[in-house]
Amino acid sequence: MADLLPPTSNLSPKARLYLSELGIDEPDADAETDGMVWMHALAIGYSPAYLSENADGIRQDWPRIPLPATKETLLASAALGKQIAALLDTETEAEAAREPALQKTAAFNLPTGIQLDEAKHFAVTAGWGHAGRGGITMPGKGKAIKRDYTEQEREAIAQAGQARGLEPAQALKLLGDHTYDVYLNDVACWSNIPARVWEYTIGGYRVIKKWLSYREEQLLGRPLKIEEVRYVQEMARRIAAILLLEPNLDSNYLRVKEHTFVWKG
Repeated sequence: MADLLPPTSNLSPKARLYLSELGIDEPDADAETDGMVWMHALAIGYSPAYLSENADGIRQDWPRIPLPATKETLLASAALGKQIAALLDTETEAEAAREPALQKTAAFNLPTGIQLDEAKHFAVTAGWGHAGRGGITMPGKGKAIKRDYTEQEREAIAQAGQARGLEPAQALKLLGDHTYDVYLNDVACWSNIPARVWEYTIGGYRVIKKWLSYREEQLLGRPLKIEEVRYVQEMARRIAAILLLEPNLDSNYLRVKEHTFVWKG
């Protein structure tokens, strides 16, 4: 049997040349090295400042990602990208989503005095989705109650911001100046899903609301499992962690933008 070829990184000749210019000569050596350019691109793509300044190119599906001029800047940007990648991948452990300050986000809640009945209280019947023609799931209005934060919830946001070097007012602005209680049914809810977390979109769809639209009991045929109830909590906390990274993502983008790699020849 012929010897197997060693693994090769998914990098173009120009990407390899770029890494070589920064003193990175063996991108095939390990996954950390060969993924640096990709992780850097992810960090830039999640910077609100970059998205705003490059809106036209993004709409035309032709975004341009500036490359850092130094190895140190590339490493720092790639490290940010790895954080975003971990938060987006729900099968990857993300410490930021587990921190105590975020545990008040999307807390499962029942009114005082009501004992949990999973068959009843885990059933999604608040009208988040219904079957359309041809079996297509159509989104519904659902039940999300807008309200002010409690003092304990504000304090938790301040703590989450402090862990990232943010002032309380800055952390609150990043998550939204009000919050929502999002109901599964007439009784149970995920309490305290901050406004910008609830409104967060990927691919033009609100992430949490889209997920709920497919979990109505009449469509799913059963109540949610406890793992699925926790999954919504996990989603909300991961999104909150991404939003709290925005100042670092913007600073990273501006740093790269000011010192962009210049191609020779």
